[in-house]
Amino acid sequence: MTTNSVSTPTLPTGISVQDLTQFCDDYLSAGAFKDYAPNGLQVDGGRPVQRIVTGVTACEALIDAAIAENADVIMVHHGYFWKGEPAPITEMKGRRIRKLMQHGISMIGYHLPLDAHPIIGNNAKLAELLNLTITGALYPHESHPVGNITTCQPQSAGSLIAHITQVLGRKPLHISANYHASHDTKKLIENERMIERIGICTGGAQDMIEQAATMGCDAFISGEISERTTHIARELGIDYFACGHHATERGGIEALGHVLADHFALPVTFIDIENPA
Repeated sequence: MTTNSVSTPTLPTGISVQDLTQFCDDYLSAGAFKDYAPNGLQVDGGRPVQRIVTGVTACEALIDAAIAENADVIMVHHGYFWKGEPAPITEMKGRRIRKLMQHGISMIGYHLPLDAHPIIGNNAKLAELLNLTITGALYPHESHPVGNITTCQPQSAGSLIAHITQVLGRKPLHISANYHASHDTKKLIENERMIERIGICTGGAQDMIEQAATMGCDAFISGEISERTTHIARELGIDYFACGHHATERGGIEALGHVLADHFALPVTFIDIENPA
């Protein structure tokens, strides 16, 4: 677990969690998204906000870390109450929410709004990290597109892998477009090709690879990979880089914390719970 604190003087009384949530709702245009979980305030801890902890996922380890930080709010990208999950607040879910309530900690979560924000969103921050220039949307008809098209200096897959490894701290899984299977050898033929136009969408967006190919991208970057992704990349002739769901989605929530620290003059600590997935 690593932390990166933004230290500012603590206000004597803090602000209400409702005011904090309203600011984030407006800043992220949360109401414009049809999402898989509620965006905004998910658990009301019932006390003013004087200290905030941010993190990618609202796991128990993050809650424990927030308790140790004496935080009043945890703000995350992956919160609670996802569509299709069991409704009863029991077992693991019960333990998590019980800890929040016992310590008066509120939980605020933003999913797609934090992916899509053009300045501090996950895709925007990932593009910035990788020195990619956003030129458009993967789905240009959408009013708040989640995936993007980017460009970079022409480079080989090996060069891109090295850069991703350096900035994200993990080596991506690469599926090469240069695959030609014969009935005799089924060998991977690595003819060097330059990559310049790259589709990106963080997290579990591997199935957007077909749209990236349709939009003329040389490669697609996301977090996860499915069995089918390998075949799609090879058959459509597009390189795929699976860079880790967690690793590709640290940037947005940390950047949102900086925005809140500046706007409300509150101390905000980003806590990164290690996750290889």
